[in-house]
Amino acid sequence: MSDHANRGKPVVLLRPAPQTIERIFSPDALRRLNDRYTVIDGQADPSEAAIDACLPEVFAIIGQPDLSRERLERAPNLRGILNVEGNFFQNVDYDAAFERGVSVVACMPAYAQAVAEFSLGLAIDLARGITREDRAFRAGREGYVFNSTQDAILLRGAAMGILGYGNIGRKLLPLLEPFRPAVVRCYDPWLPDAVIREAGMLPASLEEVLAGSTFLFVLATVTDESTHLLNAENMQLIPRGARVVLSSRAAVVDFDAMVSYVDEGRFLAATDVWPEEPAPPDHPARGVENLVLQAHRAGGIPAAFEQIGEMVLDDLALMEKGLPPVRNQLAARELVTRYRSKPVESRSME
Repeated sequence: MSDHANRGKPVVLLRPAPQTIERIFSPDALRRLNDRYTVIDGQADPSEAAIDACLPEVFAIIGQPDLSRERLERAPNLRGILNVEGNFFQNVDYDAAFERGVSVVACMPAYAQAVAEFSLGLAIDLARGITREDRAFRAGREGYVFNSTQDAILLRGAAMGILGYGNIGRKLLPLLEPFRPAVVRCYDPWLPDAVIREAGMLPASLEEVLAGSTFLFVLATVTDESTHLLNAENMQLIPRGARVVLSSRAAVVDFDAMVSYVDEGRFLAATDVWPEEPAPPDHPARGVENLVLQAHRAGGIPAAFEQIGEMVLDDLALMEKGLPPVRNQLAARELVTRYRSKPVESRSME
């Protein structure tokens, strides 16, 4: 028996890349993690050999390294894989994990409030041209009063649409309520209509949401089915002058078509996500006036990162007791192999 097992505490491999230990664990949370568990520092030694060495005794893995069936079979004590990046990647043999009773979770709920608030901020910006007119003022092109407000609209009483009622949508909807929207239409093929109605929204088809929304929030996750959910054809249904907020993943829309429609003046849009990150310096979107641009920064704020550490601690404690994790999002057997989000390594985390 190894030194790790002799210490009498459950063994946890802490390999959070592309996150860092310091980003997701406050000093107090890290102390509690080390007090309760024998922690193998996979940040100090991220090698594949280090992973293989601890597999026979590891209780949980914080992070999501490559975990084939063969690797999982060499981890008889493994009870949890806790992804702290925020996506279910296809580098784990999920069937093998489920067969062995391993809970696989990801930290997406930690980001939801931050992304929801940011999405509302983008909608307000689009409604009133805040950043556009800031740029104009700095360039000496400011227009006072009605000279710069002719395309301004109100959120209050507007028709709103939500595509994808998941973690972000559930946090965004209460933020919209003070604006007393005329209607909130929602399209989510993974949910029964009753769930949408109970939330106070109107279940609708994709086409009905696109055609009936003055403010459209695109919050859907990326799967094979949802890739280019919004395409060059159906985006023509979006009313002229509407405002589109893209806060989930760029692959959900035909990004080039969206940029072209904004450039033509069909509707205004804001995006926090890009097909390629970092976005190329010569991307056409950079020169489109009524397109608010952000660099994938909606969810990655200190409060969200530190919440991940707390969520991990809570779910580890539950799994020790033989209970299912509840703070992180639990992988669903029917859905987990459908996700197609890109690994965060393709983006700058700093």
